[in-house]
Amino acid sequence: MYRYDEFDRSFVEQRVAQFADQVARRLSGEITEDAFKPLRLMNGVYLQLHAYMLRIAVPYGTMNGRQMRMLAHIARKYDRGYGHFTTRQNIQFNWPRLEDIPAILRELASVEMHAIQTSGNCIRNVTADHFAGAAHDEADDPRPYAEILRQWSSLHPEFSFLPRKFKIAVTGAEHDRAAIQVHDIGLQLKRNENGELGFAVYVGGGQGRTPMIAKKVRDFLPEQDLLAYATAILRVYNLSGRRDNKYKARIKILVHETGTEELTRQIEQEFDQLRHGNLQLPAADIAAIRSYFAAPDLPQRERDRYDTADAEYITWLTRNTGRHKRDDYAMVTISLKPIGGIPGDATDHQMDAVAAIAERYGFDEIRVSHEQNLILPHVARADLPAVYAALKEAGLATGNAGLVTDMIACPGLDYCALANARSIPLAQEISARFGSARRQEEIGDLKIKISGCINACGHHHVGHIGLLGVEKKGAELYQITLGGSADENTSIGEIVGRGFEPEKVTDAIETIVDTYLGLRLSRDEAFIDAYRRVGAQPFKDALYGDNAKAA
Repeated sequence: MYRYDEFDRSFVEQRVAQFADQVARRLSGEITEDAFKPLRLMNGVYLQLHAYMLRIAVPYGTMNGRQMRMLAHIARKYDRGYGHFTTRQNIQFNWPRLEDIPAILRELASVEMHAIQTSGNCIRNVTADHFAGAAHDEADDPRPYAEILRQWSSLHPEFSFLPRKFKIAVTGAEHDRAAIQVHDIGLQLKRNENGELGFAVYVGGGQGRTPMIAKKVRDFLPEQDLLAYATAILRVYNLSGRRDNKYKARIKILVHETGTEELTRQIEQEFDQLRHGNLQLPAADIAAIRSYFAAPDLPQRERDRYDTADAEYITWLTRNTGRHKRDDYAMVTISLKPIGGIPGDATDHQMDAVAAIAERYGFDEIRVSHEQNLILPHVARADLPAVYAALKEAGLATGNAGLVTDMIACPGLDYCALANARSIPLAQEISARFGSARRQEEIGDLKIKISGCINACGHHHVGHIGLLGVEKKGAELYQITLGGSADENTSIGEIVGRGFEPEKVTDAIETIVDTYLGLRLSRDEAFIDAYRRVGAQPFKDALYGDNAKAA
């Protein structure tokens, strides 16, 4: 795991002192809210419906027990006893007082954390596969490269004021668990025919008002050229990206308007001027960063021999543990989606519990997934019963990873000033409706994703079933999309018809699910596969009846 060097420590301490002065001047009235806005955004502070919100960076989703305990402490001391883990592998606190935020940032700095680059028109927190370094199917651990990109992008003078925010994701496996094709830059770490490491490079993906799937501009970029190529992409974007209209300012619009072939030519031309300069990564520097991410020394353990008739444990074992590189270890998903609960939320007591479990059983390593769950990447299979028992005591043992109740949802109109509709109550209602273990097992893998507005913080565009809250004549309405996916076969969901009132949405989801169960070829045919086989029409017919074509 990466540790601060002297530059990082000095840089963060200076930023905290600077922001403390800015907050004092705002509170005294010396500067207006309009003048304060760009200053607070540079430090991860948003103004939501009811209060300020602080978004804390968790680079590539990796932290340790000490850092998680600090988050619990902040929730307890400065907030209302909980935090919200986000789709950028960060955490948000929704109720801090502005006058307390400098103190929060100082406490974060004491455990090598900060809130820099979690907002504004800059390169945001770089995300990665939450199973990185542990998954059996990866070419290599992508996190060292995410860290290299973090160091390169932090307050990069050329890219601090981009046309719009810019998001990068990195995965190390062919099976994409980082949603790289809906990012401004997506990187897949891979090996060529000679066994050399490099990247497939995707550019121009994104969701929001105009969802687009990224285009592959390089099938194999040697690892030493990572920064030179990223700089070339950002330079082309910084020069040609739209600044006259924020809705057309993302790089996906530039790709669309310029064309993939021409944009690739411009990137390659810029890259040719950079590739032999000081941006080329020396092997020694890559090795130095890589050493911070060396896997823990995993002692040989016996396999789990736990004999039980506990159906809940068996479900949890089946759904929430994944195949590790080592047969005697597993990757554990800690669901933050209790039945009827708020997706992504964790209390201070739960954060303390996760820290304790990670320290005792998980080699002091915790991940945040972009699907708003927590991960213990290295757990001995022999310890799984004990881990389950500890999670159950903390209310964190829901065995639903990948199932219908494991939803992504943004905070929506309960918190966000941009939202048109509520996401949280809808997620809770759907979870309660489908909460029985038998019902979830019958349905199988199904990803529902909910956004309270077109900005798509809930990733609804790439949900197998997506829900978008809109406003119509002063009332909340929800559009339903079907067929989205954020893996290596990325697709944007199709709007199936007119929207549904809040009280009718869960019934509509049940209709969609029942239609799927009736048309699938076998229990092994997942929802997304069945949808791609039959298309939208059977679902439209079920939802709208005789009015399906008009809808």
